[in-house]
Amino acid sequence: MTLQGKLIRIAYQCRPILTKLLPNKVLRDIKGKLIKNSLKQLNMYRRIPFQANIYPRGLNLIGSIRADTGLGQSCRLIATQIENSGLPFTIYNYEQTSNLEQTDHSFDKKITNTNPYQINLLHINPRELGIALNQMGFSILNGKYNIGFWLWELEEFPDEWCFYFKLLDEIWTPSEFISRTIRKKTTIPVITIPYVVSVPFDSHIYRKDFGLPENTFLFLMAYDNSSIGERKNPFGAIRAFQQAFSPKDRTVGLVIKALHLKQTELKQLKKKCREYENIYILTKPMEKIRFNSLLRCCNALLSLHRAEGFGLVLAEAMYLGKPVIATNWSANTEFMDKETACMIDYDLVTLEKNYGPFLKGQKWADPNIKQAATEMKKLKEQKDYYYTKGKLAQTSIKQLLSSERINKLIVNRVHQITSGG
Repeated sequence: MTLQGKLIRIAYQCRPILTKLLPNKVLRDIKGKLIKNSLKQLNMYRRIPFQANIYPRGLNLIGSIRADTGLGQSCRLIATQIENSGLPFTIYNYEQTSNLEQTDHSFDKKITNTNPYQINLLHINPRELGIALNQMGFSILNGKYNIGFWLWELEEFPDEWCFYFKLLDEIWTPSEFISRTIRKKTTIPVITIPYVVSVPFDSHIYRKDFGLPENTFLFLMAYDNSSIGERKNPFGAIRAFQQAFSPKDRTVGLVIKALHLKQTELKQLKKKCREYENIYILTKPMEKIRFNSLLRCCNALLSLHRAEGFGLVLAEAMYLGKPVIATNWSANTEFMDKETACMIDYDLVTLEKNYGPFLKGQKWADPNIKQAATEMKKLKEQKDYYYTKGKLAQTSIKQLLSSERINKLIVNRVHQITSGG
């Protein structure tokens, strides 16, 4: 670990105290300076190129494997896919520099915090990569074939992240939507490796375990606010439900599963729903099995997102045979269409301010709320329509995102790399 890395680690260990003492703007400025200093360190670093004959064949998966976030779940999915492919691998658990929970221990048996194999698969997004390498030490890259597994949600890849291309030999993404975007900015290989979808659940968990009503048609809208809530568009989902149904209609309900909300954000959410006793807000963290069980307990999924880098929960709902109402834009259109889902029209709109990494001047989708409300009523009221959508969704997703198909992509690509292809 570099001196800069040690300072970063100390700063984040003190984060719970600092958040109480300092305004958010000051904390953002501090993180910005840490990232800037990290870039200076990286700019001076010259890594040793890939040396194929020195290290044994296999992968070193480097990422926040324990994190209770979308990125953490993505890392676990990739770990599962590598494991099922039969390739040798180990895990270096990078503890992301934040105060987010790190409670998933499903891959603890594979964590060694070493990188003995030929290929490093760095499941760390660009804006965190500099800080991560400062903490782990730049030498982790030496002599290895370095692949970044990156996620991004818009059509314009940020210029400030292009610096990291020189640290890598290749990039993997879970969707062609992301891959096309990144290919515009680099000449290194960008390979699409989609997620394999499987949805294990606990059949002994019922609606009552979530405080939800029986004999009610329930739509589920789920989002993690750490992934930028505005992108997931929960207020759009609420507006669509409110246009479709009366606040007193107890035959229908909207479940909002929200994670990592600040108190001000939760108050705002509750204010939007205050007259609707049939909107249920769940904010407690859930293990993945429990969340999957919640998804199974609901009748349909509602995702009026503004952009998706993949759309994992949408694919999981389809796997369970649940109809999905979704914005017809970005990566989710690679595994769903108008036959297998209720696709919602949109306008591409220009961002008028920054939303985290999504900057003013970029574009994302503004879904048609009226059309979404119409689809919600149609799913609830027309049983044939409901069952047909669910069945087609399930059949399609099990073919497109099967373990057999995706694992072959990984094995074949690793063979090409290690054999000089």
